[in-house]
Amino acid sequence: MARHWSPNPVFTVLFVCTGNICRSAMAERLARAYLDEALGDDAHRIQVVSAGTHAVTGAGVHPDSATVLEGFGGDPGGHVARQLLDDMAIDADLTLALTRSHRRAVLKVAPRALQRTFTLREAADLVALVDPDTALDGDDLAERCRSLVKRMAAARSRRPSDAGDDITDPIGRPLEVHQEVAETIAASLIPLLARLTALRPVPSASMDTPDDDGGTPHLYLVS
Repeated sequence: MARHWSPNPVFTVLFVCTGNICRSAMAERLARAYLDEALGDDAHRIQVVSAGTHAVTGAGVHPDSATVLEGFGGDPGGHVARQLLDDMAIDADLTLALTRSHRRAVLKVAPRALQRTFTLREAADLVALVDPDTALDGDDLAERCRSLVKRMAAARSRRPSDAGDDITDPIGRPLEVHQEVAETIAASLIPLLARLTALRPVPSASMDTPDDDGGTPHLYLVS
């Protein structure tokens, strides 16, 4: 469990790539955009951060990645690349590496984080193996998310990891590659975030008051 604590428990997701200016930066900002839409006033209950194993420390999002990110509804503004530190991986509730080598780098500095560290593609597949009707421990969003991560770790034996888990580094390549990488990230990230945000406790009053169209609450997607 993360070492941090607050009166309003927070679930922290850490994205890790190499330079922290393309892949992990895009993943962080895409996640933030999705969570802000999906959770509204509760968006602060899931924190997203990113770092690089060989970060271009202090740099902003790569210009091509920034262009693509904006097209997906993400905001590249204010990003500052930072180096992966031991405490980041130790404190994170869920670490999502962009390749298997990044996952190994995380576990080298935080070996006890094994049950909370996955490649992004691995995590997306593992969460799909967890039955949506599975009862999860916890009374708040953060605790339920941590319980889901434990279930994902338990499902690891059912899903082998291979080279297909690695998401290509677009640095030094054409804009089209940055676009393809963003699409690949979003394809795994959105289903995973959807499962996490669905764990938010619903006030009894809202359960008794359906939407105007009589349906279930809308799920907002980054497009």
